[in-house]
Amino acid sequence: MSSVIDPTDQSKVLADDLWALDARNPRNWPRSKKWAAVSVVSMYTIVAAIVSSMMAPALPNIAEQFRIVSETEIALTLSIFLLSFAISPLFYAPLSEMYGRIWVLHINNMLFVMFNLGCAFAPSKAILLGFRFLCGWAGGAPIAIGGGVVGDVFAAEDRALAMAIYTLGPVVAPAIGPAIGGFMSETVGWRYLFVFVAGLSAVASVVGVLLYRETYAPAIRLRFAKEAGDHLLTNLRRPFILLTRSVICLTLSGIYYLMFATFPGLFNDVYHFRTGVSGLAYLGVGIGFSVATAMGGHYGNKVYHALAARNGGQGKPEMRVPAILFGAFIVPIGLFWYGWSAEAKIHWIMPIIGTGIFGFGAMLTFLPIHLYLVDTFTYAASALSAASVTRSMLAFAFPLFGTQMFDALGLGPGNSLLAALAIVMGVPFPIWIWFYGERLRAQSSLTR
Repeated sequence: MSSVIDPTDQSKVLADDLWALDARNPRNWPRSKKWAAVSVVSMYTIVAAIVSSMMAPALPNIAEQFRIVSETEIALTLSIFLLSFAISPLFYAPLSEMYGRIWVLHINNMLFVMFNLGCAFAPSKAILLGFRFLCGWAGGAPIAIGGGVVGDVFAAEDRALAMAIYTLGPVVAPAIGPAIGGFMSETVGWRYLFVFVAGLSAVASVVGVLLYRETYAPAIRLRFAKEAGDHLLTNLRRPFILLTRSVICLTLSGIYYLMFATFPGLFNDVYHFRTGVSGLAYLGVGIGFSVATAMGGHYGNKVYHALAARNGGQGKPEMRVPAILFGAFIVPIGLFWYGWSAEAKIHWIMPIIGTGIFGFGAMLTFLPIHLYLVDTFTYAASALSAASVTRSMLAFAFPLFGTQMFDALGLGPGNSLLAALAIVMGVPFPIWIWFYGERLRAQSSLTR
């Protein structure tokens, strides 16, 4: 890890005609080796995403054991993970573009094992909060790097399916986590949730060390580059520059996580689900995500190739936008459906169907956004990390005040407010990017 990659070297490497034909180039690897790399980083990401939400059904048990009475403090034990989960990718993405992906992934996954064991044996609320924060910090590494790995090994015209499969993990896992956590906390106790995750992560580490090989082209070619410590600040600043100065990253960071703050109160108090069963309520979102992944990867690729063919065979990042717009219209429908069926307290399947519609629309939005960022920015990992900051920060903050907001407004009006925000934020921006995205890309030195 002593050789630092010059931030100008990536463009040179990718533009090198000889390297384009080199068998060591990850774009020229056999498909089995490419999919092995994507599978490993997906596995790391899924485990981290499961931990983000797995303890949600166990919050009453944790509050009782540590004598926590404040609703905000109870929510903080869950969401503090997302605070560090949001921040750490801003550092891990550029580090992976300095030293390569492999070290950042493996080291942090091993730390993730240890920090989860710390949560499992925490003797106090303060220590539990500390280890949850550290879990989020280490767990942010695969989120920071995963999309970049897909961009490393697949060319633009081939990466839609791989990105769909990779993206499915981090968005479905938070829906699967509570289902697992609910039954485990009800039977063996909440501490075993973290032992279980530590075991999963340890298995993932073994598989990852055996199968994953460096995918970042400059790291492969410039392994013995000159020492360049002055590049450290330049690399670490890159995602912050993308976050604060790139209009594209900012406008595509739409978030609708506030709806999830209502799940525990609705399904436990209104529909009287047991702790274990209440976790299953999240599966509606997961099913919506899964269906959208299958459709989005297939049809999104068809639309991209059709538009590229009309453009003389030349693809552009803006050709990902039609799918974003389609998903942006579906998200509000899911929010209205969920909110008003919950407000009316009709059969429990109705709000779950609403969450499935929401998940379907959200995934149709998230997938082309990730593809757009990887297609657009030279430093794909930094771009995706910058785009994920708003998402994770809002996911951290919303549970802290979400219950109070919905208590004041009600589930129907509250989700109608979210639906209105989704329309205002989600519909105009894809249209704007379609017409002005190419001009915006031309103004940035960080775009391809």
